[in-house]
Amino acid sequence: MIINILAGGPIDLVPDLTDFIQENCIWVGVDRGVFFLLERKINPDIAFGDFDSVSPEEMVEIEKHVDHLNKFKPEKDETDLELALNWALEQNPTEIRLFGASGGRLDHFFANVQLLIKPVLANNLTTIYLIDQKNSVSVKSAGKHTISKDVTKKYISFVPVTLNVTNLTLKGFKYPLNNCHIPLGSTLCISNELLGDDGTFSFSEGILIVVRSQD
Repeated sequence: MIINILAGGPIDLVPDLTDFIQENCIWVGVDRGVFFLLERKINPDIAFGDFDSVSPEEMVEIEKHVDHLNKFKPEKDETDLELALNWALEQNPTEIRLFGASGGRLDHFFANVQLLIKPVLANNLTTIYLIDQKNSVSVKSAGKHTISKDVTKKYISFVPVTLNVTNLTLKGFKYPLNNCHIPLGSTLCISNELLGDDGTFSFSEGILIVVRSQD
């Protein structure tokens, strides 16, 4: 099962969502993202938010078309997206995709990246991707991982988010590494590329953000 979540970030950065429609897929709307989904003829299965960013007329449309609507007061400890992501993780999907979660306010963006890290810290095996028109962001814990070529996003960067990432090895990359120590703040692993159809990266300790990008 795959869960697609559309938040209320800048809609011009959201990719064509029809590319992500498939069987056994659940759509979740977050705040204004619910209305964006309805505009694109995608009926969300469930919605979350305080809905302070939608007009009264838009709220009427949302209430008309969404059966499972979870409304919250603006004064709360979690962001709307965090509430939706917590619910999604409880469903034990194989994959979660976040859209409308980048661009606009930087505090929102950094908070959303932090949401990708939390499940990794809790040893949750669900893969979460934050996706916009030019980027795909995920977070990986220590181990060996395979990565395949994406012709739409040829650049691959690895950003440490823990104090140390140890024994980082990149195979099948234009700029390979062998058992390298990558400290927090390092830019050594920015803007790499695969040589063939796939490659591997592995490390023995730490957490990495993996960013796949296009110009």
